[in-house]
Amino acid sequence: MKNFKFLSFLLAASFFISCSKDDSPASNQPPAVDNTPISGQFQKRVLVEDYTGAWCGYCPRVAYGIEKVLEQSTKVVPVAIHQQSGSGYDPYHFAGATPLKTLIDLQGYPTGKLNRMLTWSYPENSNINQVKNLALNNVGLGLALNSTVSGGNINLDVKIKFAKDYTNLKLVVYVLENDLIYNQVNYTSFYGGGSVILNFEHDNVLRACLTNSILGDAITESTTNGQTITKNFTVAIPSNIANTNNISFVAFVVDGADNKAINVRGSLPNENQQFEVNP
Repeated sequence: MKNFKFLSFLLAASFFISCSKDDSPASNQPPAVDNTPISGQFQKRVLVEDYTGAWCGYCPRVAYGIEKVLEQSTKVVPVAIHQQSGSGYDPYHFAGATPLKTLIDLQGYPTGKLNRMLTWSYPENSNINQVKNLALNNVGLGLALNSTVSGGNINLDVKIKFAKDYTNLKLVVYVLENDLIYNQVNYTSFYGGGSVILNFEHDNVLRACLTNSILGDAITESTTNGQTITKNFTVAIPSNIANTNNISFVAFVVDGADNKAINVRGSLPNENQQFEVNP
């Protein structure tokens, strides 16, 4: 890990564990698969959960990687999970992330996780294909989100349709916020390479989890081939939202056996989605 020129030795020592430069090799590439669309199966999108902090100088690396992958694929759904660490302050700290950090055995910041459990290999901006290769044409369940946001309230329907039999599934639903402006510490060459990126735009920031658990709520309805279920969430707009015009939603289904996300969908407010099913 590089020395921090403008911090004291004591601060550098305290940040070593929590803000790391991952030098692990790119060993998490998914195996090649036949991606020919199969009629009746669903399009598969990729969940990217970015564990980050405005205090973390290496964290712009993953933010930049997300920007690069979004330029090349529309089938990626990013979520920025902001955390404080020691004296490292973050105004967007999400207090409910502890069970998730324990689940993935979070070792430092930044960390990018794909479909919840797979580590995005360092350097992330050079491993765009690792993300893109997970965006497949065939998966056995699809999601569609329909929402109304008005009068200070959110009414969100998450629909899940099945093209194969599943058991032991869980649903996670997030509320995100975009265009949040706050200075970002920077030890990278990205975004101009300055030690602090002034007025940095933080996007896809996790603001609330609408399911009872961030690890997912059990789906108790039938999840067999041909079934469609709907989960409704009617809540007040979270009080930490700075601008209701900048919120978005993310819903994904995880396998209760291995905690991997099977499929994910993001949506804007007042959007009425259809299932992404192969003809």
